[in-house]
Amino acid sequence: MLENENLHAILASLSEDKILYDLAGIEERYDWLTRELPGVSVRFALKSCPVDGVLACLANRGAGFDAASPNEIRQAIRTGVPVSMVHYGNTVKSDWNIIQAYYSGVRDFATDSVEDVRAIAAHAPGSRIFCRLASSNDGALWGLSGKFGCSPSDAVIVSETARALGLHPSGFSIHVGSQQMTAEAWQRAFESLAHVIAAAGQRGIFPDYINLGGGLPALGYVDKHGRPLIPPMDQIFATIRAGIEQLRRVSKLPLDFIVEPGRYLIADNGVIRAHVSRLSARQQLDGQRQYWLYLSCGKFNGLYEMDQVQYRLVFPSHEGAACVPAVIAGPTCDSDDAYDRHRSLVQVPRAAASGDPVWILSCGAYSVSYTTLGFNGFSPLPHTLIHAERMAAES
Repeated sequence: MLENENLHAILASLSEDKILYDLAGIEERYDWLTRELPGVSVRFALKSCPVDGVLACLANRGAGFDAASPNEIRQAIRTGVPVSMVHYGNTVKSDWNIIQAYYSGVRDFATDSVEDVRAIAAHAPGSRIFCRLASSNDGALWGLSGKFGCSPSDAVIVSETARALGLHPSGFSIHVGSQQMTAEAWQRAFESLAHVIAAAGQRGIFPDYINLGGGLPALGYVDKHGRPLIPPMDQIFATIRAGIEQLRRVSKLPLDFIVEPGRYLIADNGVIRAHVSRLSARQQLDGQRQYWLYLSCGKFNGLYEMDQVQYRLVFPSHEGAACVPAVIAGPTCDSDDAYDRHRSLVQVPRAAASGDPVWILSCGAYSVSYTTLGFNGFSPLPHTLIHAERMAAES
């Protein structure tokens, strides 16, 4: 992260735009997670950072992978992890997707519907399924409710169907929403899981593992109003540990637990070296003059999540300079490529000029995976892996 002086020096040495991933920071965050949740297996949400070097770093640390497509499954397997540590975590999949995953060796599939279970039974016989429960996602910056998950009563039906078709109804999963900022959401999740474990037990279905999903938050975000987002990590981890013990008490079989972090591991350990395209001021229709700072990257090539957060900016060539409030926008000819101009003004140096370097902090999550192939002719940013403690860089 930027507080690391070695990373400061690496950023200062760059003359071209680039995304940097600090492997040392990723390792430290992974180790912190496993200390806080001892005995819980990590399946990294590959979609948050599909960079081979990052995946290899996590695999070497002991992580497996949550993959959402056959291509992600193949990428995960290339790290060398046992295929048993890769699961198909997407409840949305075609017959051909299931066939490809099965012949890649995957035997653990997420599901949330009877229709999907029937397809898994037909094309991945004998596999294990874990049924995803719906959740409200209250307290999360990005809610994931609606498209995924079923009710507890449906989860029992799905599990019974799987058993009847020769599959193994081995677990249940839940997701509290991406960048979940409250411990209460986790408490509600465990209450829902406890309820479905009890209901399934009445039908003779006894899971042997629980997938707690993602949702663990990044620590360095600022919301769209410019306010630091400070998640109560001590409370969140304490609630998860207490919930694990609660589920172990109500389960007939010993339970294993899985967690699927993505942005928690990656976001704060990724930075972008970008540059100023232009600082301009224009009179708006309301008669007010507004500053706009156009960057060399934006929504379509690195900063996709500007709808919910302000990416933190550093202007290394203008430290202590007089500033003006400006809307931050990317370089494309698209009005979506900008912060909210009514609520997300950022103080930027009045003297900022085209070509000046800009460091964008806590932007490692989804900065690669959400980029286009070159919308408007603006190419995705190249990435570099660094180990900031050693001052070594590798393209």
